[in-house]
Amino acid sequence: MANLYGNSYEKVTFNMPIELKEKVLALKKELNIPLSSIYNKAISNYIKQQELKKWENGVNLALKDSDYLKSIKDNGLDSGDIYEY
Repeated sequence: MANLYGNSYEKVTFNMPIELKEKVLALKKELNIPLSSIYNKAISNYIKQQELKKWENGVNLALKDSDYLKSIKDNGLDSGDIYEY
């Protein structure tokens, strides 16, 4: 495990389709950046997308739960406004 600029890194090996690897190599050449940067960014974005899906699923479940909706209305906890954080 390498330590660079206060971050810990570990070498990872995985398989990918040849066609995808060729596209990644073309992108690497076009952007003039290391493959590891492309992989790290892609995996980070994938994780963010999956976390967002979890939140969306939770909201959808809550919106289907009549007891939950009644409780937040009864307690005045839902003004109907949308907030972004």
